[in-house]
Amino acid sequence: MRDLVAVFDFGSQYAQLIVRRVRELGVYAEIVRHDISKSDLMGIFPCALVFSGGPSSVLAPGHPEVDPEIMELNIPTFGICYGMQLVARFLGGKVEKGNSGEYGPASIEVVGAQSIFYGLGPCLDVWMSHGDHVVGLPEGFHILAGTASCPMAAIGNDEKKFYGVQFHPEVVHTPKGKDILGNFLYRVAQCKGGWTMSAFIEECTRDIRNRVGDSTVICALSGGVDSAVTAAMVNRAIGTQMQSIFVDNGLMRTAEVNEIRSLFSSSYPLNLTVVDACDRFLHNLKGITDPEEKRKIIGETFIQVFREEAKRLENARFLAQGTLYPDVIESSSAHGGPSSTIKSHHNVGGLPDEIGFELIEPFRYLFKDEVRLLGRELGLPDKLVFRQPFPGPGLAIRILGEVTSENLAVLRKADIIVQEEVKKHDGYRDIWQSFAVLLPVKSVGVMGDERTYANVVALRVVTSVDGMTADWVKLPYEVLGRISSRIINEVKGVNRVVYDISSKPPSTIEWE
Repeated sequence: MRDLVAVFDFGSQYAQLIVRRVRELGVYAEIVRHDISKSDLMGIFPCALVFSGGPSSVLAPGHPEVDPEIMELNIPTFGICYGMQLVARFLGGKVEKGNSGEYGPASIEVVGAQSIFYGLGPCLDVWMSHGDHVVGLPEGFHILAGTASCPMAAIGNDEKKFYGVQFHPEVVHTPKGKDILGNFLYRVAQCKGGWTMSAFIEECTRDIRNRVGDSTVICALSGGVDSAVTAAMVNRAIGTQMQSIFVDNGLMRTAEVNEIRSLFSSSYPLNLTVVDACDRFLHNLKGITDPEEKRKIIGETFIQVFREEAKRLENARFLAQGTLYPDVIESSSAHGGPSSTIKSHHNVGGLPDEIGFELIEPFRYLFKDEVRLLGRELGLPDKLVFRQPFPGPGLAIRILGEVTSENLAVLRKADIIVQEEVKKHDGYRDIWQSFAVLLPVKSVGVMGDERTYANVVALRVVTSVDGMTADWVKLPYEVLGRISSRIINEVKGVNRVVYDISSKPPSTIEWE
């Protein structure tokens, strides 16, 4: 059995980043809800626990807590910020509200270098973000590091293997943070490691075969990276027992349907059926402007189509889809924790309560870059593996307002221009996503000496690693100029182009 580190979600914006760092160190990790029961926790056999930070105060009534019985299991535990304060207070230490918060870079002096700070030197740069701090040690604990304003910046109990840090080792602003986590995993928790994509493929293949038996699996294929790698993974496990279905929902980009049909019949052939459901989707979206409602309608309509297709197949009990960890995290707190819902992804929060299938989601706990690595391991072509992400709801969530055939036509023409011009840019390979958004506003313009009152298109171009955070791309002015000029001149009904220069957070990558 592989090692598993359980990351307790106390509402931290960095909880998923902790998971990433642990996996990068060769140990598998998952987020669990902060109030998971002892019995449920033991059911996943964790080798170590990490308590995340969070926005709450352990001094406030009703703050997120942990099942007391878990603290008595003597599983190696690492508390970060709020997690450290929670452990310290629970075990009899003292936490106080600071006179002022400590946010940003700091330098800690290491005084205990035999455990989590082994081999890292006497002074480390770290990233602080806290108001409360520990001022009294629990019995059996000792100070490992401190600063002038935070004498107990790191504490530990070597016998219990409980450790805590007041800073955030998971962020890049703590240069040796990964080494600190590595020391905890390998020196303290004595994890064996071995988390690799090849090991995951073997494990996933075995699990799918055992679960499916002789049943048929419908694989929802969108043509994007996630669903394509899912199809390749399921195909590896059960071969012709999988029927890939691509639903043309009328919300795709220009020529995309033909590209997908060609790709999965020549470059990487799969057992593929293409279903034309354009009219049904547009009919169901008529008059709908609320983003959440759009996503739910699209999710429900997909399921209706898959149910109908299942009737012509023998024993089609399962539906495979390319759900990823960011989809789960944004659609709801990853495991019912205190994190808030950002938006319902059509394949997670957008699904109806009763779908009529058992779901197979082999990548539900993987990040996008991990899926890309997996795709290469499975032999998918680079042109597919490194394709820019495209949302499952398609252009519906890039039209702010009602989705109509007229609006789709305008957006498709604008989006082609964006793709053509951005691909000419030298830094194209570093771009995560680039696309056009049709805004629900009109603006006054002058074209051919005449007044116009026409649509506004926004450009969104971002860099990212996994889609959980993103920054806008500083495209050269000449690139922006060409895109703007071409859209205004070539797309009838548009007289203004604007550029989105917001990062994620506080914004999301998509506008809806």
